[in-house]
Amino acid sequence: MRQRHVLVTVPLFVTVLAGCGASSPDRAEAQQEIHCREAHSFLVEDVGMAAVTEPDVWDDWRTDQQVPGCRVTAAGLTPNTLPTESGLFFEKVEAAGWTRTPDPQDAPNESSLRYRKDGSDCLFNLYGLGMLGTEAEGIVSDARVPTPELDRYYVMAMCMPAMESAP
Repeated sequence: MRQRHVLVTVPLFVTVLAGCGASSPDRAEAQQEIHCREAHSFLVEDVGMAAVTEPDVWDDWRTDQQVPGCRVTAAGLTPNTLPTESGLFFEKVEAAGWTRTPDPQDAPNESSLRYRKDGSDCLFNLYGLGMLGTEAEGIVSDARVPTPELDRYYVMAMCMPAMESAP
């Protein structure tokens, strides 16, 4: 009778271990997505956008590395033109405690700006028309339907661990 208990326990133990191993991709994704928490919260709570966060890997030209990170795709509504909304948006980013990264080349034409907060760097990109064609963009588009008074605009924030540029 004692042997039977051991025989049942060993397969159960192996099953539990296999289940732990199977959950590691979720854990890895959660670690990647931690860099998007602040951006997601800011876009939803401070700006009033609909947002979806997903893990991603970035080819970071600043560090010459493939960096695990995440992406926040968001849509909002505004009565403003896109250039006006862009200026207001980046003022809100700074008011929320984000600071520009120390590398001036992060803003080639001021259309995408990289900010740093709590150990994460996020490159915020504003654009007016849905152009990514991703499922996330479709979800946030459906959540923010324009009216005659309001136009839809998008933000994609690409976030990763804060790192200094390669020399």
